[in-house]
Amino acid sequence: MYNNLHGVFELIEDAIDAAYEAQHILEAQYTTEDRQKFIDNVKAEALKVVNEETIKEFEETGYGRLDQKLLKNYGSIADNPGVESLKHQVLASGKGVTVEFAAPYGTVGALTPVTNGLVTVVCNTLSMLAAGNTIVFNAHPAGKESAAKACDLVNRAIIEAGGPDNVCTMIANPTYETLDVIMASDKISLLIGTGGEGMVAKLMSSSKKVIAAGPGNPPAVVDETANVKQAAEVLYTQVPFENNMLCITEKEAFVVESVYDEFVQAMKDCGARVLTEEEAQKVIDLCIAPDANGKLMPNKKFVGKNANVILKAAGVDVDESVDLQLAVILTDSTDHPYVLCEQLMPIFPICKVKDWDAAMAAAIKAENGCHHSACVWTASLDRATQLGKALGCTCFAMNGPTVGATGMMGTGYGSPTIAVSTGEGFTTPNSFTRVRRFAMCQGAGYLA
Repeated sequence: MYNNLHGVFELIEDAIDAAYEAQHILEAQYTTEDRQKFIDNVKAEALKVVNEETIKEFEETGYGRLDQKLLKNYGSIADNPGVESLKHQVLASGKGVTVEFAAPYGTVGALTPVTNGLVTVVCNTLSMLAAGNTIVFNAHPAGKESAAKACDLVNRAIIEAGGPDNVCTMIANPTYETLDVIMASDKISLLIGTGGEGMVAKLMSSSKKVIAAGPGNPPAVVDETANVKQAAEVLYTQVPFENNMLCITEKEAFVVESVYDEFVQAMKDCGARVLTEEEAQKVIDLCIAPDANGKLMPNKKFVGKNANVILKAAGVDVDESVDLQLAVILTDSTDHPYVLCEQLMPIFPICKVKDWDAAMAAAIKAENGCHHSACVWTASLDRATQLGKALGCTCFAMNGPTVGATGMMGTGYGSPTIAVSTGEGFTTPNSFTRVRRFAMCQGAGYLA
């Protein structure tokens, strides 16, 4: 134990060993019902202090908007699924009965993103606990203090409910080297990660099974049949949520020219600031640049920052008395840097396109085969189907924001890990299980 924090260790080998031992105890000595009892107590204890811990996380990382982060963190913890999501089935005949059930992998190695560390630690641990696994985190170094407090909170709540310690462990000072140790350990059965392209590539270099989220650049498409005012109002609310840090959130819009002006005006009426061409160029020069391989990348210094902060840094005049939620860049170029880059900032490019076919082509180009998320605003189910099939996104919404699939303005559930790259989608406890069978033979013809 490091600094009296349960589950936090100075050496990564000790963190792995502790979680490995805890998993054997969890599986051997506790039932599924026990695990749900532990989950309920973790939720109860976490929700008591979520506001306090969210404030500390915000102070540590500086990402996002505190008021919205409070809402996100509370809702994510409260709504995280439990053992009810585990899938079992029974196969029966006169020859006997076979039970197919969701069994734990064992001990899982995990990465946390700096943009969502607290929720990732708590909610991924809840899912692992429901599945019967334990978990070892290699937290993002810039959010390690918040992750450590979350790890301690989870373990104390499980112990209080009668469970084992070290269901969740982590290294106090995470590095790439400690991640290498986790990936190489024989005691780690599964790897999960939430982050960008580099993170996915890193985990995939392991011989272990990987469940990984990945990059996205979610487009919004608005055609001439849409309720344009509603589309603008909803996107104005959702795009800048947490300063556009959520991977699922729309990053650019393609609007057909016949309703383009109406859409832009509706955005302005909501409070969006439309940047002039000169102002937009200043923001681009500050915030977007190609990497060594020529790929457009955001300036990490401004990821998740308020719009006013970005504009001021770019040399654009801002009214400090106005809490600007969203700045808008107008363009008719589908090759615009802000259109093609997953920037994670409350700077929203709105691209004018000729018609539906042009909008669909532009959306496919911008999404860039990530298969993450997208939304379409249209009265035509045929068009929605056409675009949805062409994009093949894990999350696709019609006449609502992409977060509609998480239960916000729609039906569904959220997850800190949306496994796009490896195909599991919105992960639940069942995602972190392996299927086993128990066959009771010699049925003696009981089922004729």
